[in-house]
Formats: sequence, C-alpha cells, structure tokens
Amino acid sequence: MNDNLTIQQTIDRYLNSVRLSRSANTARTYRNAMRLFITVLTVHQIDPEQELITKLGEEPVVWMTSALKDYSAHTEQCYLTAMVGFYEYLAGEDLAQINLPRVRLLIKQRARKPGIRLPQFPKSDIETVLEYAANLNQQETSNEIEHLINLRDRAFLLTLADTGLRVHEACNLRRGDIDWHESRAVIIGKGNREAVLRFSRRSLRAIKDYLSARAEMDGSSSKALSSLPVFARHDRASGKKVKPISTTTGREIVNQRVREALGEEAVGTITPHSFRHYFVTTILLASGNLKLAQELARHQNIAVTQRYSHLSDEELDRKYMEIFD
Repeated sequence: MNDNLTIQQTIDRYLNSVRLSRSANTARTYRNAMRLFITVLTVHQIDPEQELITKLGEEPVVWMTSALKDYSAHTEQCYLTAMVGFYEYLAGEDLAQINLPRVRLLIKQRARKPGIRLPQFPKSDIETVLEYAANLNQQETSNEIEHLINLRDRAFLLTLADTGLRVHEACNLRRGDIDWHESRAVIIGKGNREAVLRFSRRSLRAIKDYLSARAEMDGSSSKALSSLPVFARHDRASGKKVKPISTTTGREIVNQRVREALGEEAVGTITPHSFRHYFVTTILLASGNLKLAQELARHQNIAVTQRYSHLSDEELDRKYMEIFD
C-alpha cells in the first residue's frame, strides 16, 4: 500500500487510467464527476491536496449522492458510476482499506431509480414505410441488380415488421432455417437460445419472390443452398459470391427506404428496432394478450413486453368512447 499519495494524486492517477482505457466521452464524464467529488470533499473540510488517500473512507459516497440531487437523473447515474470505478480502483491497487459492498449499498440506497423511457414509436410512419416497401417489386429499375436490391429490401422490411426479428437475427437468417411448409424457422436468438419464428403470408411471399429472382446467383454458388443467407449483399465488393448483409447494411436499408417514403427529415426516427416495436404492439392491439406478445417477441421477462403496451392518444380516445358513448 502506498501511504504517501494524497487524494488528489490518486484521483489524477485514476483519471489517467480511465483516459487510457475508455472513450474520450467517458473520460470527460469521469473527469467532471471527480471534479465534483473534489468540491464535495472540500465542502466537508477535507483538502484533497493534503489529505492522504489512506484516510479516505466510504462516507464521502453519501455526501456525493446528496450533492447529485441537484443534477439530472442521467448525470447522477453517470457520476456515481465514475465514483464506483474510483473506489474499485482504490481497492484494486490496494491504496486504501475500502469496503466495496458498503459503497455499492450506500449508492443503491440513495441514488434515484432511472425512469423507464418508452421507445419511440411512430406507428403511422412505420405503416407508410411498409406500404412503400410492399410495392418495391413494382418499381422500374435500370438493371437486374437494382431489381434484386428492391426485392431484398421489400422482403427484409416486411420480415422485420411481421416476425419481430432483431436486425442481427435477420441478417444471420439462412435459407435452411426456414420450413416453407410450416411457415416458420428455428433460429438461435438472443442469449444463444433456440427459438421458433413464425412468418406471415406477405413476408414469406416477399422472401420467395426475392429468392426466386436470385436463383441463378445462388445456383452458381459452390455452397449448399441451405447454408446461403436469406438476405444477401448485391454490391461490387461481394462479386458473385453470396454473402450475408451486415447489421450496418440492415440499418442502411431502413434509413434509405425511410428517406424515400417519408423524406430526409424522418431518417433516424425509425430504426430496425422500431419494426420489432411495431410487431409487439400489433399483437397487443389485436389480441390484448400480454403473455402471447411476450412469447412471440421472445422476451424472457414480461416486464420488457409491458414497455410496448402503451397506447397512443388516438387509441385511448377510441377506447374511451367505446366505453362511455
């Protein structure tokens, strides 16, 4: 244990370790957090420039949580994360006798609980995008590749909306995963868990249209058809190889089609996850069955499904009028 380091010197060393291992934004947040911590110590008659780090106990954590009540809940959470990191640093480097479980307990007892932020859900805009996507197969194109891209994007967006697939799951989908007779697929989903996926008629039809147009490309591949991706790249870099699209490409597909259907200002308001939200909400509105929505969305915790169960003002108005008129 180094008995000669002051609190200020130790904070400087801690922030330097953060700077070397974390992003610039995180380092800036931690620096601001420790600046506030120094102020808090000073207010309580502790001079960080003079006081040795070995004298530091857990009580300053309580002072810090009190000082953070004047800050937003988000800032409080970030700064307290920096504080926990500092105390873990002290314990790990054997710079002070720190009771880490007590530090965490003090924070847990005093910190505000972060509120649940409902996902953005522009339902009518999503339906406009889906209507636009459903007709991509009818658009005139200048070459076969453009036509394939239109068919792929049509199938991709309808599949996201009607199956609740996460974007990485859709990108990893293989032809052999789909049981065409049962209109379902067995996939390895979140948490490396096997899951059964069900397809709507329109999503399965869109996939079949796309794969049919891609038949020559798939047939010339040296790989087995069952191993080929459902959603493939159609760019120069991929050449004649049948390669799966990446999650980045999946997001770009959404952005491009949102731009075409709704305009530039709408880009970013709808993400691949918005279609999963649409999927869960559609089930809830049609059935009113939270357990059904949980199972189809493959949520481990029903509380996650409940986050999607809020209704719009328009829907609340309609339900109210149905009850009281």
